[in-house]
Amino acid sequence: MVRARLGIALLLLGCVAPVAAQGTCGDIMPTQSSDAAPRRPITSLDLVRLRDIGHPDPLADEVSPLALSPDRRSLAFVISRGDPSDNVICRALVILPLDGHAPPGIIDRGGELPIVSNVLRGTGIPTGFPDIVTPGWSPDGHWLAYLKRDAGVTQLWRVRTDGSRADPVTHSPVDVETWSWSEDGQAITYRSSPSLLAAQGAIDAEGRSGYHYDARVSPDMSWRPQVEAAAITSESFTVALNSRAVRVSSPQERARLSTKASADLPSEPTAISLNGRRAWAKPSGPSPLSPNRLWIDGDDGRPRACAAEACEDGIQHLWWSPDGRSIWFVRREGWNKERTALYRWSPGARRASVIVQTLDALSGCIPDESTLICIRENSTKPRHIVAIDMASGRSTTLFDPNPEFRTLSLGPVQRLRWTNDLGLPAWGDLVLPPDKKPGIRLPLVVVQYRSRGFLRGGTGGEYPVFPLAAAGFAVLSIERPPHIATLHPAVRSFDDVNAIGRKDWAERKSLLSSLLVGLDLASRSAPIDRARVGITGLSDGASTAVAALIGTDRFAAAAISSCCIDPDNSMTYGGIAWADWNHRVMGFPLATQRDNSFWRSQSLALNAARIRTPLLLQLADDEALLSLETFTALREHRQPVDLYVFPNEYHSKWQPAHLLAVYQRDIDWFNFWLRSIVDPNPGKAAQYRRWEQLRDARPTSPGP
Repeated sequence: MVRARLGIALLLLGCVAPVAAQGTCGDIMPTQSSDAAPRRPITSLDLVRLRDIGHPDPLADEVSPLALSPDRRSLAFVISRGDPSDNVICRALVILPLDGHAPPGIIDRGGELPIVSNVLRGTGIPTGFPDIVTPGWSPDGHWLAYLKRDAGVTQLWRVRTDGSRADPVTHSPVDVETWSWSEDGQAITYRSSPSLLAAQGAIDAEGRSGYHYDARVSPDMSWRPQVEAAAITSESFTVALNSRAVRVSSPQERARLSTKASADLPSEPTAISLNGRRAWAKPSGPSPLSPNRLWIDGDDGRPRACAAEACEDGIQHLWWSPDGRSIWFVRREGWNKERTALYRWSPGARRASVIVQTLDALSGCIPDESTLICIRENSTKPRHIVAIDMASGRSTTLFDPNPEFRTLSLGPVQRLRWTNDLGLPAWGDLVLPPDKKPGIRLPLVVVQYRSRGFLRGGTGGEYPVFPLAAAGFAVLSIERPPHIATLHPAVRSFDDVNAIGRKDWAERKSLLSSLLVGLDLASRSAPIDRARVGITGLSDGASTAVAALIGTDRFAAAAISSCCIDPDNSMTYGGIAWADWNHRVMGFPLATQRDNSFWRSQSLALNAARIRTPLLLQLADDEALLSLETFTALREHRQPVDLYVFPNEYHSKWQPAHLLAVYQRDIDWFNFWLRSIVDPNPGKAAQYRRWEQLRDARPTSPGP
C-alpha cells in the first residue's frame, strides 16, 4: 500500500518525462535472428533492451496501441526500446503490411517517453508508467497522426505513410491529451489544458513570499505545491491542416474526442454495431469489485442480459462481429483469472462459443474482418503481434519485435496453484536455472505481485526473473489473490475496499498467507534451500515483503523498491493530504497519538532491534524521504541495510540506465547474502566492502 500511488487513478492529466530525445537507436527495429544461433543465458541488458509495444504490463482492459488502416491492409504502432548507454528510450512509428509480402517499416523516429500522471487526493502525481500512444489513420489512409513528446511537451504530429514527410500539427504550450481526425481528414481536433500554465504561474508567484504548506504539498516529492486538479480545465481546439489555423472546437467536434475513464469509476466495456445497437458489460452489483455481465439492447430497445455462463465476470473488451450478428469478447477466467479466453455470442443464444482459451496474456486486441489482431505473450515469450482467426482460434504471428529471445536460455517454468488461509485462489510461476544440476538445493527469490505474461520482473519490472535464474537462483513469481473485500458483499466503494483491507490488517494478512503457502508449495515442487530464501517487492509488494520480515523468520535477504508503513512516514512526511487520507479512509492513528501497538505489525522501524534480514532499498528520489524512518532505525540497531536513490524517477522506474543498475545490484545483493558470491569486477569493490562491513557489524542475536 506504500503511498498507494498506483492503486486508484482518478484522472489522467497528461505526461511528464524529463529526458533527452533519443540516442543512436539504430537497432530499434529487429533484424532476422537465426534459430540456429548458439544459445546463451539471458542477461540484465537483454531485459532492459526488450522492445516494447504498448504498456509494459499486459493490460487487457486498456486502450489498444494498434491502429488498423482504412483499407485493412496495414497496421500502425509505436515501438520502444531502452538504451542504457545513453539512458534514453528509443521510439519509432512503424507500419506493418498485413499481407506478409513486405517487412515492417519505420516512417518516423524520435521523441521522449510520455509518462502518465494520476490525480490522487486532488493533485497530479507522475507514476513512471508510459502512456499508451495509439496512432490514427487519416480517412484516406495517406497520413498517420500520433502524439509525440519532445522538449518536455507532448504535441500531435502528422506523418505521411510513405515516410516522406513528418511535422507537428500542434504547437501547444502544454501537453496535447487526446485528439481526433475530422470526417473528411482536412482538420484535427485536440484537447489540452492551457489553464495549467496559469496555475503553475500562480505557484511561481506564491514562492516569492513562501509556499504555503497545505494539502497541495507532498514533501517527499517536493516542497513546491502540486497543481490542484480543480484548478485545471481542459479546452478543445481544431486545426485546419491546409492553413494550420487554430480555432475553438464546435460541440460536434468535441464529442468525437475520446475520454479516459477514472479508475474509481471504471468505464464499462462497450461496443456499437454499424446499425447503432449497443452491447456493454456492467457490474452485477454495487461493489466496485463485483463481477460484470454482458448486456445488449434488445429488439424492443430495452436492455437484455446474456444468460450464458461465459457472459458473467472477467469481461475485458467486446466488439460486434463484422456482420453484426454476434459479439466477440475477451474474458479473464479460471483459477484466479489466470486464463485469457475469446468468445463469440449470438444475441438470444443460451451459450457462448469459446474460440480460444490460453494461459497466454492477450492485450490491445482490435477486430479485422474475421480475425482479432492482438498483442500476445506468455511466461517465456515476450510480446508479439498475432492475428487470431475467430472461427478456428488459430493464431498467426504477424510481427515479433524480439526475435533474439529465441536464442536465449531462460530456464524451465512451472505454474503452481494454491489457496491461502481464507480460501482465496492464487498462483505463481516457479522458474529454475537453465543449467540446474541434479542434487543441488537452490536459493530462491520471491518476486511480487503480478505474474501474467512475459516474466520480466514483477510489478514495476524491477526484479529480473530470468537473469536471476541464470545466476543460479530459483525464482517464484507470484500472482496475488483477489482482494479480501471480494468476500464482503456490502462493499459500495473503493474507500470501503481499503477500510476492509486495513481493519486488523486483514488484506496484508491475506497476502502474507498466500505468499507463505506458495513458498511451501515451491519448496515441495523443487529442491529449494529453505534457509536461503529472499523476498522482493514494489508498492503493495513491498508492503507484503515488510510484513513478511516482521511476521516471519523465513527470509534471509530482502530487496524492496518503495518504503515504508511507519508512523511518521505515513502521518507526517507524506504531507497533509496523504495523512488525512490515511486517517479518514485507512483508520491510521494521528501522528500525535503515538499508538505503537497499532503500527508494530507493519512498521520496520518499530521492529528494527530484532529484524536481522539484510535489506536493500533502491528508491525513486520522489519517494526516498518515506524510507528514512526505517533506514535510520535499522542503521542505529546495526542491522544490515543499504539505500540507493535514483534521480528523476517515480513510483515505477523507467530510465534504462537506472533499471540496468537496479537489476545488476539485485543479483549482486542476493548472491552476496544467499550464496556468499562476490563479483570480482573492480568497479564493485566499494559496494562489497560496505556489505562486508554491514555483515560483520550486525548483532549476533536479535533484540527484544
